[in-house]
Amino acid sequence: MEINTTHYKRCVVVKSVGRIDSYTAPELEEVLKKQIDDGIFKIVLDMEEVDFMSSKGWWVLIETQKACKRYNRGELVLTGVQDRIRDSLNLVGMGSYFKIFDDVVSGVGHF
Repeated sequence: MEINTTHYKRCVVVKSVGRIDSYTAPELEEVLKKQIDDGIFKIVLDMEEVDFMSSKGWWVLIETQKACKRYNRGELVLTGVQDRIRDSLNLVGMGSYFKIFDDVVSGVGHF
């Protein structure tokens, strides 16, 4: 899995490429946690090139969302989520927990 971050004035975009599973989720967790530790609570996760998401990956995103929303500091939004990954999110009842945008520009514009 490859992860890139791009800092903008109002938020940071984290782009993930490949699979997010039990082996790669800790790497994503480390990148997201670093953003929060640096005081950045408005995060856009670009998932356009993510082709698989395991439950461990969802837990990383849920914990990140909790940290971002604490004290109304910000939130984690998702962009470019493939239909089958979005369906799995809705299947477990977490579809409304994240704001999902079609592209990165819309996600960044949200902030």
